[in-house]
Amino acid sequence: MESTQQEMLPVMEAFYTIQGEGHWQGHAAYFIRLGGCDVGCVWCDVKESWDVNAHPRIAVADIVAQALQHPARIAVITGGEPLMHNLNSLTSTLKAAGFRTHIETSGAHPFSGIWDWVCFSPKKFMAPKPEIYAHANELKVVVYNKSDFDFAEKFAAVVPADCRLLLQPEWDKSAQMMPLIVDYVKAHPQWQVSLQTHKFMAIP
Repeated sequence: MESTQQEMLPVMEAFYTIQGEGHWQGHAAYFIRLGGCDVGCVWCDVKESWDVNAHPRIAVADIVAQALQHPARIAVITGGEPLMHNLNSLTSTLKAAGFRTHIETSGAHPFSGIWDWVCFSPKKFMAPKPEIYAHANELKVVVYNKSDFDFAEKFAAVVPADCRLLLQPEWDKSAQMMPLIVDYVKAHPQWQVSLQTHKFMAIP
């Protein structure tokens, strides 16, 4: 019974689209949005994902079977906060089916899963677990106010040297924050600007 439970995950939604932000922006990818989040970002645009019990639990085999209906072989696990769940079974099954496995996480829960790409996006609302640092391929910090630049540098100091460093304006504060981000990246060129291009393209 316990192993059966571990093979089931709460899925809020799964969809085929274009990765809109970060290092893999522009690539076709299959997104699997898991239910459950206790980080509580005030500006979260998928708050309906927070309640883990509000979403159907689906067998890992069925999740992967749905992903295989689409031609791209990048699977992005997001949330919510996906690391609330043990992701070893999901990622091993996806990889066996030929997928690259990507995750978008705040790092606030224990690390699990077998990943080709880890987008670490720390949040002030719940501290990440330090175990995430060594796994980060991409550090993506959402800039909501001026203090987020110092917050970003705190994590840039602990991720691997080859980790991509990205600053992304919070969507509703873009007008105020974008000029500051541009100036910051010009002064600190180890950073790059990340945009939510899917919102400009009006796609999920």
